[in-house]
Amino acid sequence: MLALSGYEPARHHHLLLGLLNRVSLGEIDRLMVLMPPGSAKSTYASVLFPAWWFVQHPRSSVIAASHTADLAAHFGRQVRALIAEHSAMLGYRLTADNRAASRWQTSSRGEYFATGVRGPMAGRRADLAIIDDPIKSTGDAESATQRERLWDWYRSDLTTRLKPRGRVVLIMTRWHEEDLAGRLLERSGAEWEVIRLPALAEVDDPLMRAVGEPLWPEWEDREALDRRRSLVGERRWGALYQQSPRPVQGALFKVAHIEVVDAIPPGMLGPTVRAWDLAATVVRGGNDPDWTVGVKVLRDPSGRWVVLDIVRFRGSPGEVQQAIALAADVDGRGVVIALPEDPGQAGKAQVSHLAKSLAGYNVKASRETGSKIVRATPLAAQVEAGNLALLRAQWNHTLIDELRDFPYGRKDDQVDALARAFHLLSDRPSALRRIAVPIIDR
Repeated sequence: MLALSGYEPARHHHLLLGLLNRVSLGEIDRLMVLMPPGSAKSTYASVLFPAWWFVQHPRSSVIAASHTADLAAHFGRQVRALIAEHSAMLGYRLTADNRAASRWQTSSRGEYFATGVRGPMAGRRADLAIIDDPIKSTGDAESATQRERLWDWYRSDLTTRLKPRGRVVLIMTRWHEEDLAGRLLERSGAEWEVIRLPALAEVDDPLMRAVGEPLWPEWEDREALDRRRSLVGERRWGALYQQSPRPVQGALFKVAHIEVVDAIPPGMLGPTVRAWDLAATVVRGGNDPDWTVGVKVLRDPSGRWVVLDIVRFRGSPGEVQQAIALAADVDGRGVVIALPEDPGQAGKAQVSHLAKSLAGYNVKASRETGSKIVRATPLAAQVEAGNLALLRAQWNHTLIDELRDFPYGRKDDQVDALARAFHLLSDRPSALRRIAVPIIDR
């Protein structure tokens, strides 16, 4: 492939060039390149690669998209300059009548079109789509609306522009768990060849680096990266530099201290609570509502908290009521049922309605006070002390993931329910009140 004057490819560049060549050969049709800022990924994927692509595919069409039309045109201008400089070696040149930075043609009838994300693409078709830096800023990354717009653009605009057997190269730095890369990995990860290279190597590094070794020490050594890490903070470091948009270890919960047990020993029974966190929105279309969660927790004689079971689902108000009643029937009348009470009359009415369907059970309601982090901190301290265990089951993984991600994860319903059960079993009656159900309603 071409070389740029003054550039000496590093190890990760050689790896990237090999993967891009496989895209050109048709061995890969979906390539995702996840590298930190300043790793020169755009130089190779958005500047060198398109010029080389037209050597291999003379009459093809390329669409190059970035977070703004200006950035897309910037890349287009660099590719155009590279072709003009090396046209004799490439075997083609730019046509004289169409040389705009964002749209130009080659003498071999190749077409290049650059656009901003969500920019106009009507009438354009592509054999190759290159998406480079689709996210402009932290604000866009943190905005659910902006993330949804980007996802809709990819699904409805970009992919519909692809010709049969069209290929896609996505080059980006991770920003958020639900950014474009995160959505694609979650929904169609098996379709993508992914090259993820963190700034500091982790276990099973694609370049065979030792753990903690910098990606490009000639450019930014370990000392410089450590200074940058201190400046941006752990959350941003994990996303932007390690390509893992959550910290390696959660801010609160030390999940490595949680024990998973195969059974509860005889005689280790104690007070038990099934605490609920209730979702307010049902699944409609492509939304991602919260979950209704019921966490069953035992306080054993040694004082340890043991999670025995988790019910987790999305459903209508009627389905929520049925699930709570069914769990109560399975758990038995000895298990306390802890319900959240939202502020205002509507919250009281909801709890009262649910309590009527649970006549004969020990039902308690708690109003939320303080932030989620404040409510979860006492539980986190017990986790760190090794005082939380899980009964081995399929739900272990989702609970541990949510605890690890908290408070930066997409969901915190299980954490909220677990914290409610913890506080009740820790004898904090000031936040609880018994639900009185009139005899006539039973």
